[in-house]
Amino acid sequence: MCLLVIPLIKFQLTVAAEQIVRIEASSNYSCVYFSDGKKLLVAKILYWFEERLPTDKFARVHRSHLINTGYISELSEDKRCSLLLYNGERIELSRRKKTGFINLYKQQRLSEEAE
Repeated sequence: MCLLVIPLIKFQLTVAAEQIVRIEASSNYSCVYFSDGKKLLVAKILYWFEERLPTDKFARVHRSHLINTGYISELSEDKRCSLLLYNGERIELSRRKKTGFINLYKQQRLSEEAE
């Protein structure tokens, strides 16, 4: 289990990476969405999280989105490629990251099925 220590104003919050569904960038802040439906606004840029979270579980699918691949329920490969998460949210893939992410996602699913 990977733990992430998020510095806040008066204390540090330690969370398991598996509890994070996605992280959305908003200027110099990031909004962290958790599996229990809660969200947390943090004064850190998305790249800060990207450096600290495991690359085999989290993928940058857009300039403003970092997704936990374990929470993806569906990948639609139509003209506007997007991801459907288990909590019902739909996230669009950027054109530049689409091909690389789709290949990575398919490899992960194949390795999970083989286990």
